[in-house]
Amino acid sequence: MQTYRDTPEESEGMPRGVPYIIGNEAAERFSFYGMKSILTIFMVDYLHRMGNVYVDQGMSNAEATERYHTFTALVYFFPLAGALLSDTILGKYRTIFWLSLVYCGGHGALAMMGVPVITAGMWLVVGLWLISVGSGGIKPCVSAHVGDQFGSSNKHLLSKVYQWFYFSINFGSFISTLLTPWLLEHYGPHWAFGVPGVLMAAATLLFWMGRRVFIHIPPGGKSFLKETFSWTGITAVLKLSIIFSFVAVFWALFDQTGSSWVLQAKDLNRYWLGREWLASQIQAVNPILVLILIPVFQFVIYPSIHRVFRLTPIRKIGLGLFVMVAGFAIVAVLQERIDAGAQPSISWQFLAYGVLTASEVMVSITCLEFAYTQAPKTMKSLVMAVFLASVSLGNVFTAVVNNYIQTPAVSSLAAGIDISSLDSGDVIKSSKWNATYQTNGELQTIQEAGADGQAGTDDDITLVLDENGQLASVSTSSTAAFEDAAAKIESVFFGDSADDGEKKLPTVESGNKELQSATDSFGNPIRYRLQSRDSYQLISVGADGQDETQWDMILTGFVNRREPNTVDPAGGKIPYFNWLERKTIELKAGGDESMVAEIQQEILDSRGGGTKTRFSRDFTVGGRTLLERAAYFWFWTGCILVTAVLFIPVGLLYKEKTFIQGE
Repeated sequence: MQTYRDTPEESEGMPRGVPYIIGNEAAERFSFYGMKSILTIFMVDYLHRMGNVYVDQGMSNAEATERYHTFTALVYFFPLAGALLSDTILGKYRTIFWLSLVYCGGHGALAMMGVPVITAGMWLVVGLWLISVGSGGIKPCVSAHVGDQFGSSNKHLLSKVYQWFYFSINFGSFISTLLTPWLLEHYGPHWAFGVPGVLMAAATLLFWMGRRVFIHIPPGGKSFLKETFSWTGITAVLKLSIIFSFVAVFWALFDQTGSSWVLQAKDLNRYWLGREWLASQIQAVNPILVLILIPVFQFVIYPSIHRVFRLTPIRKIGLGLFVMVAGFAIVAVLQERIDAGAQPSISWQFLAYGVLTASEVMVSITCLEFAYTQAPKTMKSLVMAVFLASVSLGNVFTAVVNNYIQTPAVSSLAAGIDISSLDSGDVIKSSKWNATYQTNGELQTIQEAGADGQAGTDDDITLVLDENGQLASVSTSSTAAFEDAAAKIESVFFGDSADDGEKKLPTVESGNKELQSATDSFGNPIRYRLQSRDSYQLISVGADGQDETQWDMILTGFVNRREPNTVDPAGGKIPYFNWLERKTIELKAGGDESMVAEIQQEILDSRGGGTKTRFSRDFTVGGRTLLERAAYFWFWTGCILVTAVLFIPVGLLYKEKTFIQGE
């Protein structure tokens, strides 16, 4: 049986196992952040295209944000299980190795989405759960495994190696965040999720190769339990838990760079350095800024502050929380400009990333080292897991908020229905709706009884299904009134004498003036709201007369602009279609080649390559987001401001106690 060294070498130099750990971390972080960078965009724009039938409506922004943060919360919850497994039974090395294999299986499941037997949605769930277990389980062990390589003679190098450790994280993240969205755009989900899986397999192999030079600290077993439940262990965990509960709010905001910030980037002018960047690629700004700011803080900012007052880890964290306030305030102001119809430059979000990254350097890196040094010797992985649990808690908070702000959408009645198993008059089971399936020859509908619960009255809602049971349209007695109101708004747009690329939707004030006499069929006013440069909404409170309920009626209008110098298929040059567009053409045509040219032209129109500017409209009932756009970002800005202020007295009272292996 192979035996390994279980005590650090007496050396003042860098331990021999560090290069393997750093290389493993770079490849593993490539795989994780590459997958995570495209997850929100995939759920909103791609997931509903992964089957064999064309589905028009994808996941809403709020639902995708909720699911993204639920997954992230799970990733950072499982470190608790990984730490217990490591510190009591397997030890860090074996825990990392075996859970890395589970991790690889998760990436494999994501790459299989669209393969028959189970649905794409089920492949997604399986893949994300396996990645949660694998990635989460190894997290506390890897960072604690770094510290285990050091003894009393070279402990002075701990800060430096954790800087390199964080450097490897961000190097892998930077490369993958640029590459993976590009793979998704041009080659589709199988390649975009498959390449990160290959990197995770490489990370696992590299870690295995370093097994003979690692310091293998054995599991604590009974001594772990004894120290954990000792006064020292309980005190250390409780003290750190208080600090990390404040840090949880930091993570609730920080991890939105992969959700709400990506969705905001879709509405920005993303031309920079002579090319248009994908919305998911903008996240690459964060890791590259980390690589720049780490030495700036280490050699310039921290020494400068230290000359004014003693800069402890707790004070670094406190300052970082206040810096985060400024970062989110910038995106809130940016969203206000988008909501007013402007299309600001992506450089403003770059500025927000710069401030947010400065906050990350002060909070996250400090917490990483702080969690290790403040943990008793046999509890290193467990205490690291307590820190990572703060990331989970923060993401739970974000997911809960996004769940709470969603109202039920009537379109959900058509989701996942097997029309072959239904007869006319069958009730569609739902806790929030009162609907029946109806068929009359080729016409298939779902009839929702409306707010009064009585079928055959003015507030009934009709959902028309196509031959595959997919939702084709939603209509009510108010549909015509909304269409008339939309025509008035769009006439103002077309009345603008500017070129098509410069025409503007009316302001909120002027739009509502145009609609001052417009009402739905229940006498409620139809209100106009500008969403962005190229989209608007018309809203009424609906049949129940109450705002922000499932009975609200919404018409969303989108401008598809004709832009100069675009490719005209009639000119003989075939335009380029990305993977999603090619998949859409395939599904909509359904094998009928005569339909391909028409569908291609529809796609060109929608992206501004058509022969004229036109509008598309989507009418529905329910599905509103109660806290959205600028109000959403201001909410989170207020949360972190309150957290930073409350952290001041807590930080002043905290007393540090350091534990290092070999001492």
